[in-house]
Parts: sequence; C-alpha cells; structure tokens
Amino acid sequence: MKQGILEGLLFVTGEDGLSKEEIGKLLELNENSVNDLLMKYQESLKSDDRGLQLVCLGNKYKLSTKEEHKKYYEVLADQTVSGLLSQAALEVLAIVAYNEPITVGMIDEIRGVSSREMVRKLLFRGLIDMVGRSDLPGKPMLYKTTDKFLDYFNLSSINELPELKIQEDITDEEKELFISKYKENE
Repeated sequence: MKQGILEGLLFVTGEDGLSKEEIGKLLELNENSVNDLLMKYQESLKSDDRGLQLVCLGNKYKLSTKEEHKKYYEVLADQTVSGLLSQAALEVLAIVAYNEPITVGMIDEIRGVSSREMVRKLLFRGLIDMVGRSDLPGKPMLYKTTDKFLDYFNLSSINELPELKIQEDITDEEKELFISKYKENE
C-alpha cells in the first residue's frame, strides 16, 4: 500500500520530486523504512512491462521514463507538436515569449492559475526549454522559447512577435504585470 501512495506522491510532484525527508514525513516513516520503501519500489519498476523508473537527482526522487523507450516518446512528441495547441498552451507560450526568461511561479502569477503541467507539456513538445536558474529564493528554473517554437509560428526570431496591443481600460499596474515585471536583468 505504501508503494502505491509513494507512486502517487511522486506523480503529483512531477519534476519537483521528493526528498527522503519529505517522503518520511508524508508517509510517517523513519529513515530506514523510507530507504526500504524506495529500494522495493525502484526494484518493482525494473520489470520490462513497466515504463517508468525511479531516479534520484539533486537529492530528490522523481519518476522518469525509461531510456530504452525513448524512440516511442520522440514519435509521440513529433505527432503532438503537429497538432493544435490548446488555449492554455497558447497563453503560457505567449507569457514565456514576451517575458523570457521566466519562472513557472511568474507564469502562474500572470495567468492566475497553476501552469506547471502546461509548462511540462510545452517542454515535452520542445516549444520551450530550461535555460538556467533565477536568482530568486529557491533558485527556480528559468524557461524561454526554442527554435521549434519559432518554426511552429513561422518566425525567424523572437523579435518578430507582434507588438502587444494593451487595452486602455486596464490599469498601469496590470500592464506592468504582463509586460515587464518578470523580465530578468540581462
């Protein structure tokens, strides 16, 4: 039962992952029990009929796809990119494009909703990429658009994006929030 809960927790946290300490606290386990649980879960994922693996990166445990299945994911990614983008995907792309580099937290604040899953999908599609870490507390990842984004929208550079037409009935504070609040110092 604990393996199922661990799997769900790792799925929910996604790229953020969980440390041993966080797992212990959430599942009310001591360090030895956490180590045993992680080892058993990792072993269960080694089966050929499983598509995920447990990895530890930067002291955080995360679920990841298996390297040997990479060719299938690439085919899916190519097919997915050729499909239409949702309204949410377009919103996130616009925010990234006009404010890059930008963190997920900054995107969330502009949109007013969580964008973590959409950022993950756009990363998977290759339309945005991680380009470093911000100087903000916690050193969150910074994202910007990719060459694939430019190809998708038939642009030769990010400078070809249309100028934003800002409605006159919005406040200066709202304009600033979208346009420049989150631009990193170059």
